[in-house]
Amino acid sequence: MPLPRITAAQARRRLLDGAAVLVDVREPDEFTAGHAPGALPVPLSRLSDGTAVLPAGRDLMLICRSGNRSRRAADLLAERGVTAPDVIGGLQAWAALGLPVEDAHGGAGTVV
Repeated sequence: MPLPRITAAQARRRLLDGAAVLVDVREPDEFTAGHAPGALPVPLSRLSDGTAVLPAGRDLMLICRSGNRSRRAADLLAERGVTAPDVIGGLQAWAALGLPVEDAHGGAGTVV
């Protein structure tokens, strides 16, 4: 069965509604340069090695730059019994819709 996927617009609505946590699976330097406001940084490398701590009892959504790493993260979590949709097109699609991207200081961020 294919894993669920969502659009950037759907992810933004779910994030604003408090319906789910947006987990950014990029590396720390990428997250620092620019991320969706409210996103939780959890690098794919930490998900892969089992050292990541994810919020318990909350629905998760996964995002990266283009959608490749978040798709891998969704597959990895599915193997562990956790269903978490990934954002189609990642943060690039998010920014293309004009949705906010902030840097580590809350200023305008860039997608790297």
